[in-house]
Amino acid sequence: MTGQTLPFNPSQDLVDRLAGPGADPGLIPLGHLAERLGIRILEATPDRVVGVMPVEGNEQPYGLLHGGASAALAESLGSIGAALHAGPGRYAVGVDLNATHHRPATSGHVTGVATAVFRGRTAATYEIAISDETGKRISSCRLTCMLRDA
Repeated sequence: MTGQTLPFNPSQDLVDRLAGPGADPGLIPLGHLAERLGIRILEATPDRVVGVMPVEGNEQPYGLLHGGASAALAESLGSIGAALHAGPGRYAVGVDLNATHHRPATSGHVTGVATAVFRGRTAATYEIAISDETGKRISSCRLTCMLRDA
């Protein structure tokens, strides 16, 4: 997996859970798609994950943020929360993603906040609110992940 420099200093436990024991504490694996979209993680716990993504480079032909980019941001954030909840020796796999797009974003960055709504032994569900730079919600998403043993 590839990593991305984070704008915060994550705990070693967070790094160990997401990147593996002994990994560089400045890196968390997000995968190639998240890197191409420019997703940056600002905060990450099993209960709440916050990330940002630029609109530029992620637009559809009409100059609006692509709905698929918003969905990828939502799944990235929810999956990180679910992986943290799953704990060492386990991993999370997205099995259901729902996204409702309320308004367009045309510039700047969008911020996604994934909040746990259910954290069980075999599944975790997160609600992800994506907002523009003025704080207006542009998308509401829900992600359910299956939690598996590695």
